[in-house]
Amino acid sequence: MLHRIETYYDAVPRSAARAEAFGPLTLFVQEGVGWPYYARPALGHGGEVPVAAVEAVRARQRELGVPEAFEWVAETTPGLRAAVEATGLAVHEHPLMVLEGEPLAVPEPEGVTVRMVGAGDPALESAVAAPYAAFGAEPQPGTAAQVSARLAAGLTRLAAALDAGGALAAGQHQPVGAVSEVVGVGTVPAARRRGLGLAVTAALVADARARGVELVFLTASDADVARLYGRLGFRTVATALIAEAEA
Repeated sequence: MLHRIETYYDAVPRSAARAEAFGPLTLFVQEGVGWPYYARPALGHGGEVPVAAVEAVRARQRELGVPEAFEWVAETTPGLRAAVEATGLAVHEHPLMVLEGEPLAVPEPEGVTVRMVGAGDPALESAVAAPYAAFGAEPQPGTAAQVSARLAAGLTRLAAALDAGGALAAGQHQPVGAVSEVVGVGTVPAARRRGLGLAVTAALVADARARGVELVFLTASDADVARLYGRLGFRTVATALIAEAEA
């Protein structure tokens, strides 16, 4: 299972980023608008990682003007953490969760419609914006157009909880073959604690299953959020690590 997830992690950024090799590490560099990518272990590398390799990647990230960030799975590449921490980055742990079988039923939120959003959908812009609003941010100009192109190409699937004013919550899954990750689920602050994020996640899982996806996974921000996803049937199988510079 972790090998399949690792293969997915290496494949999914390549549709929107170029890969630069740094020995046992790969740096993905965003092409076009959107969230900047990160560095991670080269596919198949599970051994030690020299501090010098981490420093080389960080120097390249500074040169590009992108965040000095690394993402990996603790159980798959246990030797990376010490090297990353030796360079002064802070490492944060997050539950890596997998759904086996069909999702468990969750209550349908009142007063909203939860559905998939397509490339030409009038709700597209608000659905793209909702997860950014969850963090007090706005998408870069052109982000909606980029998501629309990915939707049309089948690289991204988008679900939203909508009322008359637009999207209150939204999220995506990114299918690559028979594996997909649920990402970017967020709810606007005024609509929290209504079960909208969980309902959007359930819609994304149902869509993935309908499209033949066998392995659906996600990374929860913390143990409390992991318990919420547990209500859908997700279970923690490993620890996702994210390293970044301290604010």
